[in-house]
Amino acid sequence: MAEEINFNEIDGEELDAMKQEAASHKLEKEEQKEASKAKEEVEKAQGEVEPTKKDTGKNEGTDDGYEKFCFICRRPESVAGKMIELPNNISVCSDCMQKSFDAMSSGQIDYSRLMNMPGVQIFNMSDMEQAIPKQQKVKKKKEGEEKTPLIDIRKIPAPHKIKASLDEYVVGQEYAKKAMSVAVYNHYKRVATDSMDDIEIEKSNMLMIGPTGSGKTYLVKTLARILDVPLAITDATSLTEAGYIGDDIESVVSKLLAAADNDVEKAEQGIIFIDEIDKIAKKKNSSQRDVSGESVQQGMLKLLEGSDVEVPVGANSKNAMVPLTTVNTKNILFICGGAFPDLEGIIKERLTKQASIGFGADLKDKYDHDKTILSKVTVEDLRNFGMIPEFLGRLPIIFTLQGMNEEMLIQILKEPKNAILKQYQKLLLALDEVKLEFDDGALSAIAEKAIKKDTGARALRAIIEEFMLDIMYEIPKDDNIGQVTITRAYIEGTGGPIISLRGQEVQQIEQKNG
Repeated sequence: MAEEINFNEIDGEELDAMKQEAASHKLEKEEQKEASKAKEEVEKAQGEVEPTKKDTGKNEGTDDGYEKFCFICRRPESVAGKMIELPNNISVCSDCMQKSFDAMSSGQIDYSRLMNMPGVQIFNMSDMEQAIPKQQKVKKKKEGEEKTPLIDIRKIPAPHKIKASLDEYVVGQEYAKKAMSVAVYNHYKRVATDSMDDIEIEKSNMLMIGPTGSGKTYLVKTLARILDVPLAITDATSLTEAGYIGDDIESVVSKLLAAADNDVEKAEQGIIFIDEIDKIAKKKNSSQRDVSGESVQQGMLKLLEGSDVEVPVGANSKNAMVPLTTVNTKNILFICGGAFPDLEGIIKERLTKQASIGFGADLKDKYDHDKTILSKVTVEDLRNFGMIPEFLGRLPIIFTLQGMNEEMLIQILKEPKNAILKQYQKLLLALDEVKLEFDDGALSAIAEKAIKKDTGARALRAIIEEFMLDIMYEIPKDDNIGQVTITRAYIEGTGGPIISLRGQEVQQIEQKNG
């Protein structure tokens, strides 16, 4: 039996305290009711989302094949689960919706104060329409279907066929083309036979070493065009450790995803070419943290080996307003290239040290004029340059490219399918019906000028643009011009080109000095 309370014996203060306690209990019960009601609404909303996709089939026609991202937390539906659809194409995950209801029911947000806060503005839902742009939308992974390789195992070109295709565009560099053809062939065989047995074949990542203008980037571009796979070309100079100003290491994968039209499955079988890899060498005698050198190499280890990486979609770095998606780098082929300018001196020092003992010792200047010195590079030389052993271990295929000599430059001018001279000949013939010719002396003069500039094949374009300016300006003036022959004298500035007027041959355009 409960004890009876005699209110006559209770003074006023005790009675007020009891009333306050009863009121607080009542408030708590009301808040609990509101919270449970909010949860019921969330569960109801979640239950309504499911049948709209599976049972009714109303959204099948509007599904564009891209993943939906939560507007609040920016997670894709493959990670956060089914989205709750709001007006104006806004999607919110159930976790964020639940947190919003919890915040409202617990009374954490005082809307009366929020309205009066300086700098706070209430926005319209219509302003958030299409908040995530198209370039940041990720294509959905097809469920229930096996992952198919981009290149059919029966259609993978043999190494000799890959090299033959490279020969049509790239002059010289025979060893580099052969090494690259074999490595690429083995890589895509590995991708195609990945799930056939228990024997796992390691990746054939490559490291190309060669002076500037020797054709490193051009080789990779040609290779990607032949194989028809996504290619991302990036520069290592802008890469920094996470948390510092610059591009994150994951940005290289983000560029490949963009090249694959945000198709994750397609990107996971692409090629990434990282140029200027020598610029992330370990800094010597530095007292500060090496955020753009050794730290970048360490951050790329998992990337090169193969791992699941969270990458920003449509951006170079992660932030709160950029959606993220997961890309597996296991089947991505990484090709690194760099000039390594001081590597020749390291190789010379090693070679002279080895052969500097006894009467038959080599002279110190024996290797000073050796044009093939880079081909004698070893892993030890690269370590002395500043590349860490773990990084080099994930680039098992190392080959070098030769510097350009006069003969190679002449071949580059006239032999490839898209040679520079062929481009100008087509330009003049198609538009002005004028035949453009270069004599052997002119080609030699152009090659000699390019060697003096010491920038490899890149110098050829600049030289030709310089002396072709007057010709391209003067030819449209006279419809009687039928042929222009470029001579050595014109290239060297001592004469002009030979102009053939339909029936006669005269020198008309003079070289402008000064």
